Amino acid sequence: MIKRDSATRHKHRARIRKDQPACHICGKPIDYTLPHLDPWSFVVDHVIPLAKGGSDDLSNKKAAHRECNSKKRARLVAPIVRRSGSLT
Repeated sequence: MIKRDSATRHKHRARIRKDQPACHICGKPIDYTLPHLDPWSFVVDHVIPLAKGGSDDLSNKKAAHRECNSKKRARLVAPIVRRSGSLT
């Protein structure tokens, strides 16, 4: 099991947020002002999920919408997510 450090997690989140990139899963812009529980708010996604052997390093983390990350779960490739929330 990978030990996760909250101070490092906070630094990684701030570093990713600084450039305000689009969601790496759907490619759409992220509204960084949305409350954290909004489905289209910013979260950090592990590109290769920890459950699939991915690291907790910054190089394995990218910006995503909460909704897109939720649909991806622990898969290596996310299903296509439309902004309406439906899957294809």
